Amino acid sequence: MDKVNLLSDQPETAKEPFPGQHLGAENAEAPRDAYGESDGASAPPVDLMDTVPGYEGMGTENNDLPPPYPALVQPEMPSPNSTERHWEIPSISEDLAKEALLEYASSKCCYSTKPAKELVFSELQVHNTYRYRLETFTESRSKEWDSEPYNGQFVDAYGGVVPGPWELAVPVPALFKKNKTSVRVPHTSSVKGCHSCLALGRSACQKCITSGRMQCWVCNGSGMHLSDRRCHHCNGIGRVKCTSCGGVGSQTCSTCRGKGQLLCYLKLVVKWTNNVNECVVDKKSGFPVDRVSQVTGETVFSDTNPLVYPITGFPDNAINHASYNAVTEHQARFLSTCRILQQRQTIELIPITRVHYTWKGKTHIFFVYGAEHKVHTDDYPAKCCCCSLI
Repeated sequence: MDKVNLLSDQPETAKEPFPGQHLGAENAEAPRDAYGESDGASAPPVDLMDTVPGYEGMGTENNDLPPPYPALVQPEMPSPNSTERHWEIPSISEDLAKEALLEYASSKCCYSTKPAKELVFSELQVHNTYRYRLETFTESRSKEWDSEPYNGQFVDAYGGVVPGPWELAVPVPALFKKNKTSVRVPHTSSVKGCHSCLALGRSACQKCITSGRMQCWVCNGSGMHLSDRRCHHCNGIGRVKCTSCGGVGSQTCSTCRGKGQLLCYLKLVVKWTNNVNECVVDKKSGFPVDRVSQVTGETVFSDTNPLVYPITGFPDNAINHASYNAVTEHQARFLSTCRILQQRQTIELIPITRVHYTWKGKTHIFFVYGAEHKVHTDDYPAKCCCCSLI
């Protein structure tokens, strides 16, 4: 077969140099997924690969590998004393409310600071609320084929028993933080002919379409320059040697790097995900509770265990319901599809003060919320018309 007439040309992908070594992020190339790693392997089509016991079903839409049925873990019930303490954050002072509003108005290009400086306080109301958060830190495993150019590396297929997908020990990174790594599965490597170049080591040049020549950029292929003079760059031919392949018409295959063979192996992709369920109690104060996610509060309760028990006996019954629903939903969703490594549930008291004030005889309202003393208002009295239209 003529090597210059091959039409496949695959992107080059960096590979892991030693069997069993973790594939670090520095060896991956773009495009990358949400975990910051490359999208997939550059191995031959799945139907050309060997079937590996314990890893059947390759090529299906879902390559996830559910963990073996876990032993029944009894969640630990939170200590009753930890939820009995009554927490309350007092209303902020008028000076602090005024300072917060002044800083807010100063940050807006079209807001006048006069109302913040001249306002007269009518009432400061406390509308503190609770934020419940459940974090479930999970580990999931999936499989995919990968490859690297074959340079005589050791081939370990049939050299031992292939470990199951959950028998491979993979160090767990920091808890409650998203992460991802890849591990080569031992005893799965074998040598295959490169699928990109049909094992020839070279692939067609896509710039000149295997011809070795390309249109002259000086005369645009006409052979003439300035209408009546022969082009000096291509000597009037209209075509020049391809700058990509040097006139050969083919290039070294970027998949096998000219070797014609690939060392193919099964790769285990391990992902750690922090799944969060959050609920904020709406005190019906007129404050948009979705803004609570932007601030922090005072942690009044924290419980971390392999599996947590729904909170009971908290003074605000809405938190008890939120905890029960979140814990039940997370354990039902994740126990059968991945491994739950740790759960953490917290309750935060978020300070919210509703401030009533008058300026130029009219009453207005703003909210000061969070430990950061952020401000929210819908009716600031002195803003230009362009802001009103927005």
